[in-house]
Amino acid sequence: MRIELINTGSELMLGRVLNTHQQWLCRQFADRGYTVNRQVAVDDSGPAIEGAVREALARAELIVVTGGLGPTSDDRTRDLIAALLGRTLHEDPSVVAHIDGFFKSRKRLMPASTRIQAMVPEGAQVLMNANGTAPGLVIEPNVGGSSPCKLLVMLPGPPRELRPMFTNQAIPILAERFPLPAPFVCRTLKTTGMGESQVEEKVAGPLKHLTDAGMDLGYCARIGEVDVRFVGRGADAQKQVNAAESIVRELLGSLVFAADDEQLEETIVRLLTARKQTLALAESCTGGAIGNRITNVPGASAVFLAGLITYSNEAKQQFLGVRAETLAAHGAVSEETAKEMAEGARRKTGADFAISVTGIAGPGGGTPEKPVGTVWIGIASANGATAHRRFNAFDRETFKNVTSQHALDLLRRQILGIV
Repeated sequence: MRIELINTGSELMLGRVLNTHQQWLCRQFADRGYTVNRQVAVDDSGPAIEGAVREALARAELIVVTGGLGPTSDDRTRDLIAALLGRTLHEDPSVVAHIDGFFKSRKRLMPASTRIQAMVPEGAQVLMNANGTAPGLVIEPNVGGSSPCKLLVMLPGPPRELRPMFTNQAIPILAERFPLPAPFVCRTLKTTGMGESQVEEKVAGPLKHLTDAGMDLGYCARIGEVDVRFVGRGADAQKQVNAAESIVRELLGSLVFAADDEQLEETIVRLLTARKQTLALAESCTGGAIGNRITNVPGASAVFLAGLITYSNEAKQQFLGVRAETLAAHGAVSEETAKEMAEGARRKTGADFAISVTGIAGPGGGTPEKPVGTVWIGIASANGATAHRRFNAFDRETFKNVTSQHALDLLRRQILGIV
């Protein structure tokens, strides 16, 4: 089956907004055994949208169009596609009621302009928007005609509206209309602490008998992580994937921290919750990046007590009890300071574990002894405090991301008792 994805929006073409739809939607399809054959982004102009849809209608069995369903003058997708397919528009009372209820629930009057979102092409199935006002639309574009396209799906542009609508409403329709010809199983193991080429060297040989038998094996490097992905198709799909997972877990051991979509911070919250243990943070060079990751996890409040951003030496002394003598003798970026920061955070909060980070993010501030990228990560627990040196010579944002990854993985290993 040929699938084509069309993302509309002048903001995409101007670089004002990152096009996350293409990555997210392709991933959703791939995880379910489908492959997107072509994806394009076009501006909001009529000719651009018309041209992209017209071309896709001549090739694809399934077309997904994102954006342009809202109430403003540059939201043209619905009208243009209806005209292209020769479908008249009519106002759908259920959509009007939904939009009115959306504004009433927020104690706001419904602007008259938003009513245009209730205009639905003839024969279209409406996907109600649980997080906004613009409905999604599903159309059979060429019933009885010569076009290969069997289904055209229009989705709203904002990710917080598009994603739940696609997952909860569009996917069941697509699965029913386009059933897979054979069983499909996909599994991803998430690893940290080893580079992509090293991971491949470790596992590719032992998995060769499975890849020779038809299982797909892939790798994806992220900041501080490498995903190992297994895809099986056919009668032996589950058996192949299970065997591959067992082999890789045995070979990589503690480098594997989660499976599928679980992030490292989710792993940390899950482990601490299960053990009824708590965490505190003392961040300097990461500026709250670790706390941000932890608090992105639902349920983090059960385990996360406090995060202290002690950027200056004075703050390290005042809020964490780092000694002036330590700072004078060893500097803020040192094993000794990292340990005292972690001990201070744990002492102040009563947490079971405390993490500290102190480093030189750059581009200035480095010395021959402590070059830019140097970072010390401290961990304090009932067993005492330790500190670990890392060298992350990246731009500031990447430095913070990689350092937060190292800190969380050190905490994971501490919680699990992994040396």
